[in-house]
Amino acid sequence: MRIDILSLFPDMFQATLGESIVGRAQESGFLDINVTDFRKYTTDKHNHVDDAPFGGGAGMLLQPQPIFDAMAAIQEETKDTYPKGRVILMDPAGRRFDQDYAQELAMEDHLTFICGHYEGYDERIRHLVTDEASLGDYVLTGGELAAMVMIDATVRFVPGVLGNQASPMGDSFSNGLLEFPQYTRPADFRGMKVPEVLTSGNHQKIREWRMKESLRRTLHRRPDLLKTAKLTREQQLMLEDIKLEEDPDIPD
Repeated sequence: MRIDILSLFPDMFQATLGESIVGRAQESGFLDINVTDFRKYTTDKHNHVDDAPFGGGAGMLLQPQPIFDAMAAIQEETKDTYPKGRVILMDPAGRRFDQDYAQELAMEDHLTFICGHYEGYDERIRHLVTDEASLGDYVLTGGELAAMVMIDATVRFVPGVLGNQASPMGDSFSNGLLEFPQYTRPADFRGMKVPEVLTSGNHQKIREWRMKESLRRTLHRRPDLLKTAKLTREQQLMLEDIKLEEDPDIPD
């Protein structure tokens, strides 16, 4: 997968995307990340990339010319090796990013993120994009942090990036539920013991315990997820058992 990022602050990406899983994925050749400072494409003699909005108003808007020209340069560079793919504009008014969206993006060969700054974008920039994405109902200073979060979450699903391909599918939200509790050695730490079933060696019992505890944690912490989760018959019966075990005031 190739990921291009258009940003006025390219140095922000080096530390975050050069370390840990994302960094190793680049070293191993599973991922090619390129950051473009679109200020270099401005034709303004003062290197301005923003201007006041027509009609007045607070703040400054990113101008279309530098971004259009930067996008054209990227497409010229990649036309023989990568399709245009998805072009994602970071915008608080965009589609809410979640685990399903990450899996969807991971199926692409080429992603391009446009990170805005200042008050907003000239509306014509939207003609370049396929997606408008948001982390949530709040506003950040720029799109860089949001793009880094999306990239980190997405590349986990790219084949080969994680050593164990079962890992991303077991993450919270991948099946609509929160992840079950996990433990490692020692089995007894300061009197806090690992549940016996996890050391029993009975894989069927371990699977059932994990499924039930995933449901229990979701019921306690994010009951809203249960309204849309596609539960199997086995999970539905487990959830009924949990509700009988728990305080009857816990919401359905």
